[in-house]
Amino acid sequence: MVKVNCLNPIADCGMSLFSEEYSVVDDYASAEAVLVRSASMHDLELSDCLAAVARAGAGVNNIPLDKCAEKGIVVFNTPGANANGVKELVIAGLMLASRDLMGGYTWVKANAGEPDIAKLVEKQKKDFAGCEIRGKKLGVIGLGAIGAKVANIAIHLGMDVYGYDPYVSVDAAWELSRHVKHITNVEDIYRECDYITIHVPALKDTTGMLNKDTFAIMKDGVRILNFARDILVNEDDMIEALASGKVKVYVTDFPNSKIAGVDHVVTLPHLGASTQESEDNCAIMAVKEIREYMENGNIKNSVNYPACDMGTCSAAARVAICHKNIPDMLTKFTGVFSAKGVNITDMISKSKGDYAYSMLDVSQAVSEENIKALSSISGVLKVRVIK
Repeated sequence: MVKVNCLNPIADCGMSLFSEEYSVVDDYASAEAVLVRSASMHDLELSDCLAAVARAGAGVNNIPLDKCAEKGIVVFNTPGANANGVKELVIAGLMLASRDLMGGYTWVKANAGEPDIAKLVEKQKKDFAGCEIRGKKLGVIGLGAIGAKVANIAIHLGMDVYGYDPYVSVDAAWELSRHVKHITNVEDIYRECDYITIHVPALKDTTGMLNKDTFAIMKDGVRILNFARDILVNEDDMIEALASGKVKVYVTDFPNSKIAGVDHVVTLPHLGASTQESEDNCAIMAVKEIREYMENGNIKNSVNYPACDMGTCSAAARVAICHKNIPDMLTKFTGVFSAKGVNITDMISKSKGDYAYSMLDVSQAVSEENIKALSSISGVLKVRVIK
């Protein structure tokens, strides 16, 4: 019985996919698998029995990835599961950046009691006039699951779309409209585009990527959308750019005490994936990832270990090993079994940065002696018998 703990409520359509071989428990410390949405795990202890964490969403900044990797805990996310929900909100953000809908709504609400409000509207509406997006240039930085969808729909809305992503995947490239202009230098987007939307992960290299230096390259009156991560934008520099008029409107899904309430900022309360459909899709994907890993040892959509797939085990047994990415590990693993006369029928080993993952199918049951021998090898972080 695999014990599963949910640090946040997970949609029933996902939880119902667990078989009778799984038990949902309230005790986090005893869990072998954890499902999480927004709860922070940075201050939680990582038990020796914990094998997998699945984040029902794309961002994983609430999970201590390095600590998990060091303990052989595979962390999954659900890329693309909430992409449509975020895409739709980005399109709404384009409208909010173009037309002062929020200002108009606020004015109408404040004057709702005026008996001649219909006449007042005709005098006041000029204060909320804006522009149309058709024919404008949109720069999409990051062409993953969300960015590609945004680029494609913007094409259909009549925008001239520039796309930049030096690491675009083959799958994403196939999904991208041929009308999106492929840009190899991000500064071309800064110089040319009337609207800029960012869809990149929060990494050391992307933190503060939009700042006073990049604003200086941009057109006067550029409109910027951020539905990815707040730290991608240097907010002090953004506030200055808004005050000077360099940036006309900043639409962000990440409110905080510094940016919320600033003039020409439209701040939404992190609504990107807040749709029933997105939550359901994320829950279903996260549970499937956990099941595939626990039952077959296969890894898909991990952020700290490599993708690795050997299908369903047809041999007598399968052992999975999380380990450091250092030389001669496979030789040592195979040596453990060959020393006992156990035949290895199939194996695979993949690496990702400092960490690696190996699976070996063997001709007979894996003994406690085998497990101890494997676990004692320097660089081995966790050994699991799958079958």
